Amino acid sequence: MDHRAEIKEFLSSRRARLTPEQAGLPVYGGNRRVKGLRREEVALLAGVSVDYYVRMERGHLAGASESVLEALSRALQLDEAERDHLFALARESDATPVRRRPATQGVRPALQQILDAVTDAPAWIRNAHFDILAANRMSRALYSALFADPRRPANTARFTFLDPASREFFVDWDRAADDIAAVLRSQAGKNPHDKALTELIGELSTRSEIFRTRWAAHNVRFHRTGVKKLHHPVVGDLEVNFEAMEFPSDPGLALVVYTAPAGSPTADAFKLLASWAATQDQPDIVAQDKE
Repeated sequence: MDHRAEIKEFLSSRRARLTPEQAGLPVYGGNRRVKGLRREEVALLAGVSVDYYVRMERGHLAGASESVLEALSRALQLDEAERDHLFALARESDATPVRRRPATQGVRPALQQILDAVTDAPAWIRNAHFDILAANRMSRALYSALFADPRRPANTARFTFLDPASREFFVDWDRAADDIAAVLRSQAGKNPHDKALTELIGELSTRSEIFRTRWAAHNVRFHRTGVKKLHHPVVGDLEVNFEAMEFPSDPGLALVVYTAPAGSPTADAFKLLASWAATQDQPDIVAQDKE
């Protein structure tokens, strides 16, 4: 990926969405040629020269101080994820390009033991590419449509954008698609030389026009906690709380757990899911009993 183009498109897209009124600037006349703020207005708000801001928006963030990046974040009213993305782009501008180690394709036995100890809730471990590297029985049952694809490791991004079954599974499919594209954009900012990530983004861009549109928006976000609405073909509709927790000892890996309040319809559905999962684990025994 072209790092300077990434910077240019990110900054220009953030500038375009912010109106003078939102930025607290006076507006003179009714004919503005640009959508959103002008470069001169961003420079004024950030307290830098126009030439310096123009240079930054052209992709030159190398050498930008933390105070300048903070001022630019405030001027463009960036949220936490966008600020993090801007700082990541600046770090990569200063860094010598290096080939990083491939994303982890497996987990330590101790991490699998943690998953296996979680018996009442779906839980899995993924890397920054949305590869599911390990899963407990409940999550395999919940994401049965995803795991039906024989390609391994199973990948949530591919499932969402390339498998029609995802539109049945994610009740709010548009939000799920927005989240995944934005998280991948964040990862691309942190790891522009990650070959596997670049290949995944290339595959999604080639095969999904919907992904291309979302990718072009340059939105970034964190995906650490929240609520999801899902539809499972066996147990029906679910409304789950999710938490994603990173492992300090295994950078790039995150444990994701779905839970539901005790006594809620989803908690009851989880009990049904556990029973169904047990039957899926023992197909040979079921067949023998019928004989």
